[in-house]
Amino acid sequence: MNKYLRLNTKHSMEIEKILQGQKDFFKTQQTKNIAFRKMYLEKLRNLLIANEDMLYEAINKDFGKSKFDTFTTEISFLLKDIDYYLKNLKSLSKPKKVGTNLVNQLGSSKIYSDPLGCILVIGAWNYPYQLSLSPLIAAIAAGNCCILKPSEIAENTMMAMATIINENFPSDYLYVYEGGIDETTALLHLKFDKIFFTGSTKVGKIIYKAAAEHLTPVVLELGGKSPAIVTKEANLEVAAKRIVWGKFLNAGQTCVAPDYVLLEESIQEQFMEMLRKYIKEFKYEPDSEQYTRIINRKNFQRLIHLIHPENVYFGGHFDEEKLYIEPTILNNSDWNEDIMQEEIFGPILPVISFQSFNSALNSILELEKPLAAYLFTNNAEEKELFTRKLSFGGGCINDTVMHLSNDNLPFGGVGNSGIGNYHGKFGFETFSHQKSVLEKTTWGEPNIKYPPYSEKKLSWIKRFL
Repeated sequence: MNKYLRLNTKHSMEIEKILQGQKDFFKTQQTKNIAFRKMYLEKLRNLLIANEDMLYEAINKDFGKSKFDTFTTEISFLLKDIDYYLKNLKSLSKPKKVGTNLVNQLGSSKIYSDPLGCILVIGAWNYPYQLSLSPLIAAIAAGNCCILKPSEIAENTMMAMATIINENFPSDYLYVYEGGIDETTALLHLKFDKIFFTGSTKVGKIIYKAAAEHLTPVVLELGGKSPAIVTKEANLEVAAKRIVWGKFLNAGQTCVAPDYVLLEESIQEQFMEMLRKYIKEFKYEPDSEQYTRIINRKNFQRLIHLIHPENVYFGGHFDEEKLYIEPTILNNSDWNEDIMQEEIFGPILPVISFQSFNSALNSILELEKPLAAYLFTNNAEEKELFTRKLSFGGGCINDTVMHLSNDNLPFGGVGNSGIGNYHGKFGFETFSHQKSVLEKTTWGEPNIKYPPYSEKKLSWIKRFL
């Protein structure tokens, strides 16, 4: 047996034991208890607050993320998630009474939200706390056990989450499994009741294929090339400010960041200058609090090869030692260029001009469906066409990224950008099975459905339909 196979056997045995423990614990029915779920949600909330400094330090080591950005884009989301479920768990879990059709009278019908069982969450590195712990929180709220596999690319945050969860929760309920490809491979050989993955489309296909072996349902939160359209009917100052913020947040390493701008030709010169103005104003400098570094050298090298000097309108400078890439705007980009063939996932913003709004929409329709789409305009007809013609996971009109912060909106992709959604009640439903139950009385039933059949019985049945 070679070293790789021995390693995988070790991983498989370790994680199999943990998963079996969770399956056994789930059978005790304890996780279905609302008080039990609330107790552990409150415990996790207290642990996140108590360990804030450790969480800040870990993510800063991974890619220089500041306390401000870590709280506003990660920890605050988690605390808000927990507060939402603590407030709404009773109503979310309550059986929903629905109408009963005529042929089932006298009877009543209800839908029960049943926890699925044992969940596997595979997190992402770019927002390592939010994209790992937010689905775990929803899984807890829905009454499940959960194994979390954070991304090993953000190694320090992975270890921080393992410390918080594994030292404070029983492994037969919640467990963080550290490691890389070998550990993830070992997990994917096992049968879970649902797999939740956040990451690239390429890896999402691998997850989907592995899950199919066990007929395991999946949620795939992927990505894509998310457009931002700016028309002459927009408030240009607001559009520039919000696009710059949404694009260069986390150094562009955001799945819903504007990936490129489609800009109406008549306002091109004016708007480009506004983009430049806000990049300078926001001071995205090396080691600044408001700007992170690129996660690793592999991604750094990939990104700088997408910058063609002849297209650079602003920026283009970089420092490999610091893994810093200056916010960069590319002017007069072309649909056939390398940068338009894949999601950028970095601080580079190509701009493509258009002459008619319909042509801009049609260009987007030629591509895979994106995770997000943004429109800046005050024209009602343009808003209507944007929402009616384009298919995308979610988005904003006259803003970027902020749709994620509304618990009342589902977050997820469509087509190549993902399967399934979560946040708020949608997260609860994602990790629940909607179980339908019809309860009938034992009296007052007509005899028409029972043999022997007759033309008269059939005629009565046709009346009921």
